Amino acid sequence: QERLVESGGGLVQAGNSLRLSCVASGGSFSYYAMAWFRQAPGNERICVASLRWHDGSGYYPTSMKGRFTISRDNAKNTLYLEIHSLKAEDTDVYYCAAGQDVSFTASNFDHWGQGTQVTVSA
Repeated sequence: QERLVESGGGLVQAGNSLRLSCVASGGSFSYYAMAWFRQAPGNERICVASLRWHDGSGYYPTSMKGRFTISRDNAKNTLYLEIHSLKAEDTDVYYCAAGQDVSFTASNFDHWGQGTQVTVSA
């Protein structure tokens, strides 16, 4: 069974950078696209970035352009998210997701990780 496992979250100071990882394992890894979403308690999941797996092309919602970088290591089946110049409002649970189409919409992704908490202190 395919699994997505995020890591790299934690407590960080505002202004610093952080890199999150998401390892895909089990089954055959045949996703066309992966993405990172963030979610605060009681809120919907919001896409931070989406990536087309075969060529590593990254796409960002307009509101997320500038401080986020999505990338992947094909050999390691690992997706990354770098967050630069962290702000207190970046505090959220970050999820990786896999699906069959590059998208910014959560419902378009079939598989999800368990999430990793990022907390930014002012």
